[in-house]
Amino acid sequence: MSNQALLEVKELKQYFPIKGGVFGRTVNHVKAVDDISFTVNEGETVSIVGESGCGKSTTGRAILRLDNPYSGNVLFEGEDLISLSKAQMRKKRKDLQIIFQDPYASLNPRQTVSQILEEAMEIQSVVPRKDRRKKIQELLETVGIGAHQMDRYPHEFSGGQRQRIGIARALSVNPKLIVCDEAVSALDVSIQAQVLNLLKDLQRQFKLTYLFISHDLGVVRHISDRIIVMYLGKIVEIADKKALFDDPKHPYTQALLSAIPSTNIAEKKERIILKGDVPSPIDPPVGCRFHTRCPYAFERCAVEEPKLMNVGNGGFQQVACHLMDEQAK
Repeated sequence: MSNQALLEVKELKQYFPIKGGVFGRTVNHVKAVDDISFTVNEGETVSIVGESGCGKSTTGRAILRLDNPYSGNVLFEGEDLISLSKAQMRKKRKDLQIIFQDPYASLNPRQTVSQILEEAMEIQSVVPRKDRRKKIQELLETVGIGAHQMDRYPHEFSGGQRQRIGIARALSVNPKLIVCDEAVSALDVSIQAQVLNLLKDLQRQFKLTYLFISHDLGVVRHISDRIIVMYLGKIVEIADKKALFDDPKHPYTQALLSAIPSTNIAEKKERIILKGDVPSPIDPPVGCRFHTRCPYAFERCAVEEPKLMNVGNGGFQQVACHLMDEQAK
């Protein structure tokens, strides 16, 4: 793993307009992602976690410009993807791929596996036509599917096999960064482990960098180097894996970790139950967005938005919480 940043996200916002009135004017916005910044280094796996609706998948789509961001910068190898034209971005897509959550919906049911993989190669012109069938066979073998199955259709495969085909499609254009958007959440637990191990093997083999999006902290623990915790469009904590699981600082992170089932019967684990519902991203709370559900909230939390601050902790750890600020005084 390198210390050189492959991806730099700066002050990224993704607002979706809400139309209203006779003339369909924009009356408000859904603030799905609201001013977040982070980096992903070469060869690293950075995971984004949080409850449904926190903005993690929206972040991944905005980075890849599957949805154009509202504002901010996304620097990939120093080049701002937001400033690229559609034609320039298309050329760049061979370096930036995505593995979707639903392996069936993301594959064209009318195409065979070989046609699905060849289409990506043709669009990006990465493999000469005469070499494509051999390359497809190699890719399928690499992800654990027999090359003799290359002329079958997606419906003839199991969910785990379809996800392997999705992984092969991402690999077919020789990418540098792969966004894994809930890539194993639709699979059985035993299959999840196999696909996670495959992703780790492929990372070593092809020198890949992953942005791994998941709501499952057990999965994240298995694959991550660093973890970003999001709540209601904001980053509340960034830490390397050991620091986050050994000593979570933000109350929201603590609540998420307390919900992980334990396999140790002797271990007594106190579950932190958060009160109330997640506020609407249309009208998020003033100050700290988590203060309406936080058991430690005090007056400052309701009026001032906390900034990410470095808390050290023997590793890399940043937290956006006034409680940390007060303790440091």
